Amino acid sequence: MSFAYSEADKAAIYKVIAERRDMRHFLPTPIASELLQKLLQAAHHAPSVGLMQPWRFIRISDATLRHSIHKLVDEERKFTAQAIGEFDDTDRMAEFMRLKVEGILDCGEVLVATLCDQREKHIFGRRTLPEMDLASVSCAIQNLWLAARAEGIGMGWVSLFDPQQLAQLLNMPEGAKPVAILCLGYVNTFYKSPMLVEEGWTTEKPLADMLMENGWQNNERQP
Repeated sequence: MSFAYSEADKAAIYKVIAERRDMRHFLPTPIASELLQKLLQAAHHAPSVGLMQPWRFIRISDATLRHSIHKLVDEERKFTAQAIGEFDDTDRMAEFMRLKVEGILDCGEVLVATLCDQREKHIFGRRTLPEMDLASVSCAIQNLWLAARAEGIGMGWVSLFDPQQLAQLLNMPEGAKPVAILCLGYVNTFYKSPMLVEEGWTTEKPLADMLMENGWQNNERQP
């Protein structure tokens, strides 16, 4: 007895994985509430260590709050540019500032994915790897991303923010932590390759550079 999906179903799964993109360009078209709930349910189906389900999603429906979040991101963008300039050079800093790094004011929906509070009571699977709560939230975000792509909805993961400031802005309890600002919305087109590749910021490395056997090996190709 085979538990494999049909060839068409398998092809669809591999296709959505391959065509998922971290989007930055959106249309302001609203997302129907029924579809948003469907996407969030897909996120909620994610695996989590010890079934702790540490993810919490905050929907940002207030326009003033959305602008405040955008301001936090814009401030961190400038700090990041300065850090890039110090680590690399001013040309690289200027190149970064030309990149579109978020679509918070453009997209149909903004969600903030967070870690819940009181996570210390969840020991199962976390005694030696406490960061598995973060890994679980990441799985939920990935589920949301793939479901959105399948529905023709773009999604962008924004990480340029000060977690403490964002937590304060959202009145989060002590111990809870924001992980990602997620922009969701309809798009004119999906990038054919990752935007940072299209913009010439970086290049993708092949799987062969990441795959090892029976121990650590430095497989990365030198530039």
